Amino acid sequence: MTSMQPKPTTNDAGIPVASDDHSLTVGPDGPILLQDHYLIEQMANFNRERIPERQPHAKGAGAFGSFEVTNDVSAYTKAAVFQPGARTEALIRFSTVAGEQGSPDTWRDPRGFSLRLYTAAGNLDLVGNNTPVFFIRDPLKFQHFIRSQKRRADSGLRDNDMQWDFWTLSPESAHMVTWLMGDRGIPRTWRHMNGYSSHTYSWLDAAGELSWVKYHFISDQGIECLTQAEGDELAGKDGDYHRRDLFEAIRRGEYPSWTLKVQIMPFEDAKTYRFNPFDLTKVWPHGDYPLHEVGRLTLDRNVSDFHTEMEQAAFEPDNQVPGTGLSPDKMLLARGFSYADAHRARLGVNYKQIPVNSPKVEVHSYSKDGVMRIRNASDPVYAPNSYGGPQADPVIAAEVRWSADGGMVRQAYALRRDDDDWGQAGTLVREVLDDAARDRLVSNIAGHLLGGVSEPVLERSFQYWKNVDQTLGERVEKAVGDRRS
Repeated sequence: MTSMQPKPTTNDAGIPVASDDHSLTVGPDGPILLQDHYLIEQMANFNRERIPERQPHAKGAGAFGSFEVTNDVSAYTKAAVFQPGARTEALIRFSTVAGEQGSPDTWRDPRGFSLRLYTAAGNLDLVGNNTPVFFIRDPLKFQHFIRSQKRRADSGLRDNDMQWDFWTLSPESAHMVTWLMGDRGIPRTWRHMNGYSSHTYSWLDAAGELSWVKYHFISDQGIECLTQAEGDELAGKDGDYHRRDLFEAIRRGEYPSWTLKVQIMPFEDAKTYRFNPFDLTKVWPHGDYPLHEVGRLTLDRNVSDFHTEMEQAAFEPDNQVPGTGLSPDKMLLARGFSYADAHRARLGVNYKQIPVNSPKVEVHSYSKDGVMRIRNASDPVYAPNSYGGPQADPVIAAEVRWSADGGMVRQAYALRRDDDDWGQAGTLVREVLDDAARDRLVSNIAGHLLGGVSEPVLERSFQYWKNVDQTLGERVEKAVGDRRS
């Protein structure tokens, strides 16, 4: 903080106040008076200054910056934000998933990577993680998954047994749990991790042709991770380690950046591809769909008010601009509803009028009234109307659409030729990790399993890892046995 001439204190109505130190009383030793409006305002505001924390991703922070297109991908999307030379203001929020406000930054956990681009056609939000896959593929299991990673109803404690119970009964989690238990489960800093859309999104070109895309934000600082011991030590010494690192790096002028690359799958390929391309637990092998460079994201401005610019930031996958869209990914479609609904519950129905959530373009909406509406409405407030109100334009909007048919069912995705729950996790273990990384994976898994996991769940866990890779599972079982003896 810099020293400067102080301004006179006012109350929230802008009226000067007489004292920052003393309440209004009857004599110096007498009772406090109810008409001390400033005292009442300060106490009442203090009692109400916390908003509900996010359900998952409660602990986090971020910064502002810009995204600049460096390569021509206009053949695949008409979105103005991705046209050559375009430069767009950006906001990003990094977070842990399971930890609540005040939890340590260096717990083993996925990291959220939520990005907003304030485009000339409205806000584009890309909501992902530092991993290219996720634990589940059906949104009906999402609530149960999050609860299994949080706290027990009886003791209020986090519980490894609860986590492994869910994971081992949900074999589709194996790919993501392999990522989580590996080196990338604890990034050294937010600056030294990648960000992935994880989900499959869509691009629409000027001719109306649809492609499927996955976004990869590759850290220009490189990938660096903490060991379990380093993460545990920092959790006790500096619970805000990642938040502090980002803020101080930007303040020093060391602006972190990420190169955006995308995988692009032609629309027709998705119908017959060997994996279900919309399954959130799967990746597209780069040999089949290589990365195409799009541009660079750079963070160069810290938030000035953490509450208004970060705690009230409300990202949502449904914020897609002309030229971009969603996909048949069941998890993504459900998140389109759940994120917006969470914001309405946490911040109020008019959360998009909070400055950090407001687009940089004019809004011509028929939304009306509700708590905390601050943008003036104007007649007519209904559609259709004959009084010059805004009109929808299907040519400008050009919604992303695809065909679907079939009876109403409650079933898993139809299996493709190479679809299974263990294969890609096994490939990660055998073909991506080196010997040292596999050793750390075994150690991380064994240490976590020794944290109060019950015998029946422990036995299922050994089989779970043998299904991923027989040798890995045997090593995990031996490591647990050796540490117990």
